[in-house]
Amino acid sequence: MDDLMDDQPESQDLTLTPATFTPPSISHAALLAGESYTHHSDVPSHLLTTPCVLGIDEAGRGPVLGPMVYGLYYLPTTRHHSLLADTHHFDDSKVLTPAVRADLFEKICTPGTDLYEQSGWAVRVMSARDIGAAMLSANAGGNLNTQAMDATIQLIRDVLEKGVMVKEVFIDTIGPPATYQKKLEKLFPTLEITVAKKADSLYPCVSAASVCAKVTRDIALEVLYDPYSIATALPGWGSGYPSDVRCTDWMKGSLDPVFGWGSECRFSWGTVKEMLEVKGKAKEAVRVDWPEDEDDGGNMRLTSFMQSEEEEPRDKLGNWFGCRVGTEVF
Repeated sequence: MDDLMDDQPESQDLTLTPATFTPPSISHAALLAGESYTHHSDVPSHLLTTPCVLGIDEAGRGPVLGPMVYGLYYLPTTRHHSLLADTHHFDDSKVLTPAVRADLFEKICTPGTDLYEQSGWAVRVMSARDIGAAMLSANAGGNLNTQAMDATIQLIRDVLEKGVMVKEVFIDTIGPPATYQKKLEKLFPTLEITVAKKADSLYPCVSAASVCAKVTRDIALEVLYDPYSIATALPGWGSGYPSDVRCTDWMKGSLDPVFGWGSECRFSWGTVKEMLEVKGKAKEAVRVDWPEDEDDGGNMRLTSFMQSEEEEPRDKLGNWFGCRVGTEVF
């Protein structure tokens, strides 16, 4: 469980993309409701018959506030380097300035530009609420790596189902590259898949996916903060990373003693646990004890509906081996 509670280390970019435009990947309704969602761009018709290269990267793995966003980008293999690297100078989104990121993504979303006409893209926006709920589930089957893998697989499947002629896939790894790649190769045996560390710096299509993910996350953060900006005099929450003092100051100042924070918060993060347990501060969380009934009281157990009142309990040996089924049940 400890590994689920710890904030995930990553290369942190605390600079936010300026909201110079609202990309189509932003769903105000879903974000404010704490829901996860997927957005796909239109698919240029020539990509249905032209061999394509596809890249995937994420943004916002480590923050305690806001969604984690997986970005996907595809274009003709013959235009991979010439269009993305040579013409538009794509690079890892954390290397590009916020203004450059915003400008590139706006071109990707604007009809008539070469990026719009020659490529397609998608994002999977994984809400903080859903991330935390999965990580804190009873079976702990929703750790962050599992959720990231599921998002990656679903995005690839979506694009293939749209008929895009994908031949090569490049992905920035979330763990040991060989293990990750082997699993994807089993799921997509017809694709040539490469999983690598720092893929966003090595492969232009991954760099473009990184830009789609990063800009979407940054603007999603602004949408999530809007309701608070009206009701509080506190400064903004910055990048949402625990290492960002703007983020931790906002969390300390806006802590609700019963509910903590809203659906923008990943309650599975160690940062949250520590803040909720701190005592002696101006704002501190109250302890909530959930009572358990000592007896059945007036509540019926589900098993009560599965055994008739006349049925006598079987002995232990009978319970072990079961009971004989009569012909009347057939």
